[in-house]
Amino acid sequence: MTAQLIFFGLLVISIFVSPAIALFMGIVFALLFEHPYRNLSNKFSKYLLQISVIGLGFGMNLFESLRSSSEGMIMTIFSVVGVIILGFLLGKWLNIDRKVSHLIASGTAICGGSAIAAIAPVVKANQSQTSVALAVIFTLNAIALFIFPAIGRALDLTQQQFGMWAAIAIHDTSSVVGAGAAYGEEALMVATTVKLTRALWIIPLALVSIFLFPDKLNGKRKIAIPYFIFLFIVAMLLNTYLQIPQGLLKSINIFSHKSLSITLFLIGTSLSVRSIKEVGAKPILLGVMLWILISVFSLLVISYQ
Repeated sequence: MTAQLIFFGLLVISIFVSPAIALFMGIVFALLFEHPYRNLSNKFSKYLLQISVIGLGFGMNLFESLRSSSEGMIMTIFSVVGVIILGFLLGKWLNIDRKVSHLIASGTAICGGSAIAAIAPVVKANQSQTSVALAVIFTLNAIALFIFPAIGRALDLTQQQFGMWAAIAIHDTSSVVGAGAAYGEEALMVATTVKLTRALWIIPLALVSIFLFPDKLNGKRKIAIPYFIFLFIVAMLLNTYLQIPQGLLKSINIFSHKSLSITLFLIGTSLSVRSIKEVGAKPILLGVMLWILISVFSLLVISYQ
């Protein structure tokens, strides 16, 4: 009874906190208590996750996302593709589960938890695989929010340089915005614009992931089509071409973020001591290695342009 009361109490609280905190709450609960509704929670979080991703599409404008400098676009292409390839190679070298390494690489390459949330259902990642990847990315993302502005000032980066660097090397859009705002108004504008461009890579990566992780049915390789990704695209196009009332868009945005927080809490509760022991420290090592590589490489390129 105690576990049930605490579970529902934390579930309610997750509605009012950020996705990162909700995930942390779920993980703490999983480590201290036996999950009273594991099967139901797994099924519910699967569909709620897809609904959340579709809702996030209404917060993206196609033209605003593409309105970045050619310099930023080129850097985005090389960094996204490079991180995905490196994630595969390093994951194989470290002998990490392919789905976990792909999720961590996706979160590092594009937009943190949002990318993992979109890609996880596509590759049919289970709750433990998803929660491990999210935990790694959110931890590094929180660290970046605090240390990047300090590093930028120590290296005397310009507003333009820091904005570009933050958009490429920091995982989640929220932390990119936070770091950019802490550095300056121009840095915020550059960081937000380039990050929106990177977020669009969720679409091609999801489609490629379908073929990288096909289902096996009766010995045959079956392609599982993630229909919610197409609905995400539709939502983005509707927001771009239709004059949707701002009040409605704000309501959808609030619902999407709150449902994402609930989803990540549920995903976090699926983590267990056993699953942590099974994956070990290697996913954390992979996340740190990818983060350092993309941070250092992008900083060197930006500094010498």
